[in-house]
Order: sequence, then structure tokens, then C-alpha cells
Amino acid sequence: MMQFVLVTYHGDYPLPGTPEAENVSAEDVQAAYADYAALGKMENLTAGPPLGLPQDATTVRVENGVTVTTPGTYLDVKGAVGGFGVVEAENLEAAIAIAARIPQARMGGAIEIRPSVKYW
Repeated sequence: MMQFVLVTYHGDYPLPGTPEAENVSAEDVQAAYADYAALGKMENLTAGPPLGLPQDATTVRVENGVTVTTPGTYLDVKGAVGGFGVVEAENLEAAIAIAARIPQARMGGAIEIRPSVKYW
């Protein structure tokens, strides 16, 4: 088995609590929740903790030894990370099949897959 990290990018799907989210059909919302519930039952997939909304993020950089903070995400909201998880899979193709089940993959976002490696 190999371990892969799945990084979910929010994309252009409306964020919860925004006026645009009111335009999302109840069926689409229910389908996404059902998909996330099914993914949550998988024994080989461990989701990261829920992330707050991008507008509540703080980005930290160190420039010339000085800590600099800016409100918001490092990337624009479309490129913001919406979540992450770790999956145990036989190979990359198996990890891709699981990533394709994450609703954001079909809802204007993307799932980035990286093999988990140890650097230290």
C-alpha cells in the first residue's frame, strides 16, 4: 500500500454562507453531502480536520527575519485549499479513483494528489 495526500481546492463553487450559495439546488447540496458521508465511511481514507472559510484565513510569511501577516488566503479564493485527507491505496490509479469521488472535483474545484514521503 502507498500513502497519498489529497488536497482539495475549492474552485469557483459558491462558498457556504455566501449569497451565491443560495443559487445551488437542494439536490446538488444533498448529493455532495451524501458523497462526503460515503467517503467518510472509507477505512483507507482519513480526512483532515474541517477548515474554516477562506475569508477567515491569515497568511504568514517571514521577510528579512520579520513575521508578516496578511488577512485571507495565500492564493485567491478560487485557488484556496478547501480541505485535505490521506488515503492508503495500491497505486496512483486507485488514489485517482478515490479523488474523483470528492465532490469538489466535479463542482468547479480540483483534487491534487501527492505521494506521502518522509524528508527527515
